[in-house]
Formats: sequence, structure tokens, C-alpha cells
Amino acid sequence: MSEGPHVSVLLGEVVEALKPTSGETIVDGTFGAGGYSRAFLEGGAAVVAFDRDPSARRFAAPLEAGGRFRLVEDRFSNMAEHFAPGSVDGVALDIGVSSMQLDEADRGFSFMRDGPLDMRMGGDVPSAADLINTADQAELARIFWVYGEERESRRVASFIVRRRAERPFERTLDLAEVVERALGGRRGAKVHPATKTFQALRIAVNEELSELEQGLVAAERILKSGGRLAVVTFHSLEDRIVKAFFAARAGRLPGGSRHAPPVSGGPAPTFDLPFKGHIDPTEAEIAANPRARSAKLRAGVRTDAPAWRDAA
Repeated sequence: MSEGPHVSVLLGEVVEALKPTSGETIVDGTFGAGGYSRAFLEGGAAVVAFDRDPSARRFAAPLEAGGRFRLVEDRFSNMAEHFAPGSVDGVALDIGVSSMQLDEADRGFSFMRDGPLDMRMGGDVPSAADLINTADQAELARIFWVYGEERESRRVASFIVRRRAERPFERTLDLAEVVERALGGRRGAKVHPATKTFQALRIAVNEELSELEQGLVAAERILKSGGRLAVVTFHSLEDRIVKAFFAARAGRLPGGSRHAPPVSGGPAPTFDLPFKGHIDPTEAEIAANPRARSAKLRAGVRTDAPAWRDAA
């Protein structure tokens, strides 16, 4: 059962960063339930939204009546395939899993609700159950360590491999219980012991970090001079990628990711940063929506320099 509709995090701050106005085209790269798209439409802009999750389609119909909204069922990393370079006024990305996906047990994202061990946001890709039941122990440990920052990644992987030898994993609570045993069954802890394992699986199944890296590069390509990019992240792995991208593209780092060549002697900066660092949600927003607690907003304004991949 759902706990209620998805609430867009840092909505006012994202709208302020993008400043949607009549005659502009804004890309909502992570449509979800349409909170950002609705706000951009209210600002007068036309909106093209992306979402690879087919379930998002049900939220699109109410926004299509005015003729300024279109939903593309595709990954946001592919947005450059849908727009000419330098043709878009703003791009918004809200990274991570939505509350609808967490709340719907059949999606298999939550360790608090029993459901099939799925976790796919969309597309014909292997499920979390496929990964848990087939990856070798070393690969599982790597996934838990890199994507979940789980210190006991090897122990968790060992428990999983021993248990799956008896029978394969199919349900979310089954996996959560095994992780609890591996980590001492800290059910009363403030953070559930399966949190990092489930995060790591979700990221691996949906290729979320590479999707983010590719999406940032695509946004750089389609934004026009003066166009704005706003990115909301929810954990440190995502935020490091976004922070490094903006720092490198603003000329503040000697290369910020595998997509960013060194600044010295390299391409001109493609973004100016409208504010230092990041913006956090207010205490009032966190009180109203506890899932906003870890959110961070970073933003950039496109310069007239060629996208780095286009630069000579």
C-alpha cells in the first residue's frame, strides 16, 4: 500500500534555479509523478519529460491537455538523441528511486515490504534476484562495497552465497533477513542493516551511476548558452559525481570524472556556478517529508563554450 503521493524534493529551489518562463523548453529528465514538470508548466514553459519506468505514464495524462507537455519513455541519458545541440533552456534531474517505487511492494525496492526481488526501474534488464542468484561472491562483495559503501560487504556476500546454495532468493524480506543475520540482526538500529545492501543492488541493477554521468554529459550538449541545469541527489555517491562534474566543467578541477578531460590546456569551461556548493532542504521541508533529509541541489548555467566532447 502506498503511503501517499510522491512529493518533489526541493521543488521551489529547483524552480528558482531553472526560472521557467513562457517560450522556453525545459527537460524534466526524471518525471516520476510529474511534480517538477507541473511547476515548470505553471511557469509558462514547454516541458519534455523523460522516464524509463512505464508506470510513470499514468501521471502524464493530466499534463498533456495544454499542448506544452510531452513524456518520452526513455532513459534521461539518451536526451541528446531527442534534441539538437544547444536547443534547450533548462534541464532538471532528480536522481534516485521515487517514493512510489519504494512504497509499491511489487516493485521490490523496499526491505520493509515483502515483494518480488525485482528493483528494475524499467526496461528489459536483469532483476535484483537475477544478480543475487548468479553473481559470484567476489562480485557481490564489490557491488555492496562500491555502490552501498557497506563495510561488511564480504560478510554479507558470504551469507548470501551460502543461503542461495540451499534455495534461490525470490522475495525482498527473505534477502533482508539474511543481511540482518550477516550483520548481527540489528533490527532496532536507527538505520536498517539491509539499507546499504538494497541501495547497492538498486544502483547496480539500474546502472544508476553511469546513467547519471551520461545524463550530465547529454544535458551539457543540449543546453543553449544561458541554459540552466539543476540536479538533486540523495546520497554521497551521486553527489560526488555531480559535484565533480560541475567543478570540472566550471574550470575548478583538473578533470572531474572519466568524462572530463583536464582543464589545463583543454576545453573552455562550459558552466558557471550560480551559487557556491549545494542547497539543502529547509527544516520545514524535512519535517513535512523526511525522505528529503539527505537531498542536495547543485546547479550550473551553460556558457557559450562548446560541449567538451564537441570541443576541438
